[in-house]
Amino acid sequence: MEAYFVDWLSLLARWLHLITGIAWIGASFYFIWLDNHLEPYQGENKRVYGELWSVHGGGFYHKQKYLLGPERIPETLHWFKWEAYWTWISGMLMLGIVYWWGASTMLIDRSVADLSSTSAIAISAGSLLAGWLIYDLLCRLIRNDAVLGAVIYLLLVAAAWGFQQVFSARAAYIHVGATIGTIMVASVFFIIIPGQRKMVEAIRAGQTPDPAPGLDGKRRSVHNNYFTLPVVLIMVSNHYPMTYGHPHAWLVLAVIGAAGVLVRHFFNLRHRGRIAPGYPLAALALLAALAVAIAPLRPAAPSGGAAEASAEKVTMQQVQAIISARCVSCHAAQPTQPGFAQPPGGVMLDSAERIQQQAGRIHQQAVLARVMPPGNLTGITDEERATLGRWLLQSSQGN
Repeated sequence: MEAYFVDWLSLLARWLHLITGIAWIGASFYFIWLDNHLEPYQGENKRVYGELWSVHGGGFYHKQKYLLGPERIPETLHWFKWEAYWTWISGMLMLGIVYWWGASTMLIDRSVADLSSTSAIAISAGSLLAGWLIYDLLCRLIRNDAVLGAVIYLLLVAAAWGFQQVFSARAAYIHVGATIGTIMVASVFFIIIPGQRKMVEAIRAGQTPDPAPGLDGKRRSVHNNYFTLPVVLIMVSNHYPMTYGHPHAWLVLAVIGAAGVLVRHFFNLRHRGRIAPGYPLAALALLAALAVAIAPLRPAAPSGGAAEASAEKVTMQQVQAIISARCVSCHAAQPTQPGFAQPPGGVMLDSAERIQQQAGRIHQQAVLARVMPPGNLTGITDEERATLGRWLLQSSQGN
């Protein structure tokens, strides 16, 4: 019953995370789009930096941007912050439910690092705080945006490598995303919103606001815009073990993340009226090269003729014995593995027919990516994985 209750908590937290994440990403994309589409103001108010007319939903909208604010701010002023805060809160709930509560299963892989649950959770939480502190320090020290962007990218790649040396494969990717998400929301909470409040307070006091907080907030907001696509990729990566399950998963993520940044930059330039197809083409080239580089190698058929191939033939009984010992504790109608109320992904492997139906998933998850069982909690051996691989090869050849 406890595992069933936790599953419901996970479902609700994930749903909230999706809803608030869509709202936050939508706001980020919209305001960067708006900023890049502003046209020179033709009126007499020298405080107005730019304006834009648009039509949507049967109505017309007229937006104006004031860099230092208008002379008077109305009582009703809409702030965009809760989307960010609740995206992070719900994300932390998911991190706690899936990876902290289930640390021994989802966070720790003892073949990677033999950690206690307490140590692993402490590293997890500490890394998020360290990520924000390092990022914030870099933003204060490096004023050149191109240099800063390159340094941040390299440090995130280093973080991806570091997490792969400590956590399970899926947890390593999730922690890169959680680190970026923490940086993004901390920028909103500590930099963007306080800077805007200072400007509002100055205007309401009849003073000319200092532009520095607004400029710093805009800089962090642009960073958040470029972070978005890599974070979204990480959110869905658990469906694709070919990424997080690769021996060099940190490098795979680095390449895909770079492609995401290139695509985002293309759209940001396009919003300013500049079409630069080289950026999406470069992104496609990176992804194509990555797809070729990480493509699984098909195991060689046994040598020595039909007699040897027949001698090494793997029977379904052998396969069932491995699956029963290493997989069925989770992948059954009634899982016996603590922490699982339902078979993950609805996949059941408790009969020969079901094993045959899921042969493709077994090949991808257990043989190629080697990410199942999670954290190798049931202790599957390399020899057992190789046996499954031979069975799958023979099945594909009709043996």
